[in-house]
Parts: sequence; C-alpha cells; structure tokens
Amino acid sequence: MAALKEIYTASTEQAAQQALENFAAGESGPRYPAIVRTWRAAWSEFTPCLAFPPKIRKVVYSTNLIESINARLRKTTRNRGHFPSDQAALKVLFLAVRELITPKARDVNHVAAHWKKALNQFSLFFEDRLNVR
Repeated sequence: MAALKEIYTASTEQAAQQALENFAAGESGPRYPAIVRTWRAAWSEFTPCLAFPPKIRKVVYSTNLIESINARLRKTTRNRGHFPSDQAALKVLFLAVRELITPKARDVNHVAAHWKKALNQFSLFFEDRLNVR
C-alpha cells in the first residue's frame, strides 16, 4: 500500500511517525487495525533503520533473498511430486539452486544497477568495515 510505503521511506523519524498517524486516521487505518498495532509495537525496532541513507534502506526492505530461495525450492519440489530416492531430490534441488545463482542476461543489468548504487552508499556509510575493490 502506498500509505505504508510513506512510513518506511520517510526521511526522518518524525516524518515516519506522521505518516503512521495519517495511515491510522485515514480510510485504511480502521480497515486494518492489526497493521497499525503491529507498526506501533515494533516502532522502537524500526526507527534505527531511518538512520541509514535511502539507498541502503531500499536494499534492506526490498531484498529478501532467503525467502525467495526457499520459495523457489518449495516450488521445485512441489512440482516434481514424489522422488524415488534422497539422491534424486538432492539433484533436483542442486539444479534449482544452480539456476538461481546463474545470472540471466536480462536480470544482470537491472540488479547490478540497483546494487551498485547501494554498494556506493554502503562504502560511504560503513567505510571502516567495508573494503570495496
């Protein structure tokens, strides 16, 4: 929802708080009270993220690699159904992972551009901990 995006993309904690209050008071708040309650309960864990530059925050909230890999593996095994042996199941999972890590020409430019901007921000923000070659 666009209203929630205003919260996690806010430039300051005050702006994020105002966006949350706008969401709660708007038409979505009464329809989704659990969302408002969850944001308020986790506010102290969320606000430290606002200290990071916008490019770093985008990488953090838009990338969930482990869930993506797990979903692909579940889909692969579900589509195959029954495996005659553990070795057969491992081979199918190996091939699925290999396909995931092999970059496709259409994906490389989009992902590389996204990560290059983020890497530049990481190198500035974590200068003492990141060695960019």
